[in-house]
Amino acid sequence: MFPAKSRTDSGVGRFDWLSITFVLGAVLLCYYLLPLVSLVASQPPDVVLRRITQPDIVSATTTSIVSASTSALVATVFGLPLAYWLARADGQIKTVVTALVVLPLVLPPIVSGMVLLTIVGPETLVGRLAAANGLPLTRSVAGVVLAQTFVSSPFVVVTAKAAFESVDRSLEYASRSLGKSRFTTFRRVTLPLAWPGILAGVTLAFARSIGEFGATIMLAYYPRTMPVQIWVSFTTLGLDNAFPAAVVLVGIAVATLVVLNALGQNPLE
Repeated sequence: MFPAKSRTDSGVGRFDWLSITFVLGAVLLCYYLLPLVSLVASQPPDVVLRRITQPDIVSATTTSIVSASTSALVATVFGLPLAYWLARADGQIKTVVTALVVLPLVLPPIVSGMVLLTIVGPETLVGRLAAANGLPLTRSVAGVVLAQTFVSSPFVVVTAKAAFESVDRSLEYASRSLGKSRFTTFRRVTLPLAWPGILAGVTLAFARSIGEFGATIMLAYYPRTMPVQIWVSFTTLGLDNAFPAAVVLVGIAVATLVVLNALGQNPLE
């Protein structure tokens, strides 16, 4: 005879552990969802549409999209080689370099801006030389790009590194054994296989750039990006006037999730 199942084993008369985790997690999910629903429903759509077509919002949106695209491009051009090196290197130096890459992710954004000002600020050697040659690195689009690249480029490096590490090394060895160079192997074998993960990292970098506030406002209060415009609207005209630009940013965030889902990538895994 088999022993009868206890009430604990059968789950009869009480929630099983999976149900408890769902209930507890649902509280956090509601905390994520309800503010977003409240934001979208706070004003009539016609009011929001009319507000987002005003010159200040259009200018901020244009600046954000252009600068975020540029930042994502810069992060990709310089981040992919670093990610590939980290994926294939060994030793203590790899650990040190990885820590340096991750550092901007853990720094408070306002501190990131302060750190950058010590290098490219108007009173620094680099800042003076750039301004003398007609390219000021603060209060300019260049300053926005510098701030955004600093805080968003780690997403490209970390995600691309994971994508490169997921590529079967035996395929690279087979390519090399056929006489192909390391660069040709990277271009024809490694990069195509890792590309979905890389693109996920670039998408995250773009989204992080377009939502950057702390470092950006330190380097370039003008031209205003959407986060800066939201802050200005909130502090001068109140919460209602800050909603339209916030809705635009929420839309971009949702679009980012759609792209990541289409790629079938979870960069945080």
